Amino acid sequence: MLPMVNKTFIPAGEAAPASQIGATMEALAATIGARRGADEASYTHRLLTGSVDTVLKKVMEEAGEVALAAKDVEGWATSSLAAAVALEAAGAVDPADAEPDALSVQLPAEYGQAVDHLRYEAADVVYHLLVILERYGIGLNEFAAELNMRMTEEERPAGAVRLHEEYVRRGK
Repeated sequence: MLPMVNKTFIPAGEAAPASQIGATMEALAATIGARRGADEASYTHRLLTGSVDTVLKKVMEEAGEVALAAKDVEGWATSSLAAAVALEAAGAVDPADAEPDALSVQLPAEYGQAVDHLRYEAADVVYHLLVILERYGIGLNEFAAELNMRMTEEERPAGAVRLHEEYVRRGK
């Protein structure tokens, strides 16, 4: 494992924000870190200690699945909107029942299922990304600091962790 270097800071006088996603990500990252010491039966252990190509392929695969799932969600939303427009154009919708300039779109159950699938695939990407970060000794605070450095002062939450200037690197 790589030596840990404190690359982040929270400006003096600012308190770190609390959030549910933060607690979940911290628990997941801790679980992934603990699996480094597990036996070969652990999928996460194998990703952390085996060929890096295995986990990199998983990130690419899962990212592709997120893209496909998002296209499914968009497809259901678009087809539902198209169906509503067609019904209105065909006169199947009573104008007296509709608000002016409003179109009633009934999303099918498949739309909700597609959204659920997108969430599932997105969680797979995040899990595998956290495995890569753990593999190379990048903690959640350091990762958060990288994200925070991409925001302006106005956008960044008060108390958000930042990278020390000597660790800010853009591109290769």
